[in-house]
Amino acid sequence: MSKKIKSPDALPLRSVTAISIEWLKLDQKNPRLIALGDEKPGPERIIEQLHRAEELGELLQSISANGYLDIEPLIVMLAPNRKSLVVLEGNRRLAALMLLRDPKLAEKLKIRLPEIGENFLPTLESVSVYRVSDRDDARAFIGFKHINGAAKWESYAKAKFAADWYQSGDGVTLSEISLKIGDSHDTIKRMVAAIYVLEQAARSGLFSISDKYSSRFNFSHLYTALSRKQYIDYLGLDSAWSRYDPEPDPIPQEKLNELQEVLVWVFGSKADDIPPVIRSQNPDIKNLGHVLAKLEAVHVLREKRDLAAAFRSTEPAGTKFSHALVRARESLRDAVNNLRGFDGQDHSLVDIAEDISENAETLLSRMQSKLKRKAREKSD
Repeated sequence: MSKKIKSPDALPLRSVTAISIEWLKLDQKNPRLIALGDEKPGPERIIEQLHRAEELGELLQSISANGYLDIEPLIVMLAPNRKSLVVLEGNRRLAALMLLRDPKLAEKLKIRLPEIGENFLPTLESVSVYRVSDRDDARAFIGFKHINGAAKWESYAKAKFAADWYQSGDGVTLSEISLKIGDSHDTIKRMVAAIYVLEQAARSGLFSISDKYSSRFNFSHLYTALSRKQYIDYLGLDSAWSRYDPEPDPIPQEKLNELQEVLVWVFGSKADDIPPVIRSQNPDIKNLGHVLAKLEAVHVLREKRDLAAAFRSTEPAGTKFSHALVRARESLRDAVNNLRGFDGQDHSLVDIAEDISENAETLLSRMQSKLKRKAREKSD
């Protein structure tokens, strides 16, 4: 550490300086911390999340094998207490260094540490940092790097970063944010709109990201769904809502129950042991949209929690009939092709075959009657 720097608040702005790691704190507002639920998670919870979601193991292995390569400075700002520095960019690297410097912490968190040679231990003592005045001062660089650069964040982290920037109060527009972080205006707008929906659900006590059923948070499911007309109508949104800049609390109060339903159908609920009905974005988001447009199908989904069954109920009767008829023919052909498997002893199978025959005769008779009736109507 430089002899001239006596305390964190003496660190010069906008210059690269080597400092003691002990001065550094993990960022409680890191957009990667999507599953914690805490407003102010402690360092242990932050490290757990980074290890679980951000492949911290690979970085630990790399530092153990090569020492800490101090190539790119961490971006920091002065903490409110002016006695430490918050790492705005580089939390994964700081978490790895903290673990390697404190094996007892790693043991407590059940994180296995690779062995590090004694000759590399001095590289864990100090790091280069670049101090900025505040979060706004670092946003453009961090946003470009993690949204369209080499170290891309997951979609929720991208959206949360853009939404926080948009809500920062400095008058920045979504168009300006899109330009600064190198992403399309439409994508950023849809992401921020979805963040507002999640925040409204959380404030209303309807849904929390920490309650999602699976460990992975597929945020893209939500902002993709909210661009489809069926979801817009089901949630009572203005049909043109996507044309305007997002605003807080977009879902009408009378539609909050429907919002909770949609979020649980999309993400599930760990507390209630309810898995999501969405297995993959394509075609499940589209199919759920078709279900939401039909009240009968919504009732089926509520009762059975089976998206496939609910989606089938949206099909016109004619489509269902033709599909069922084709499936029946295929099943009968399979049975005929495997007739050698019938040993002539199981009479119950004969009863089933007779029932099939009777149903087939009834079906054919009624279809022929309808054909004759239609023909008479045309001739009249």
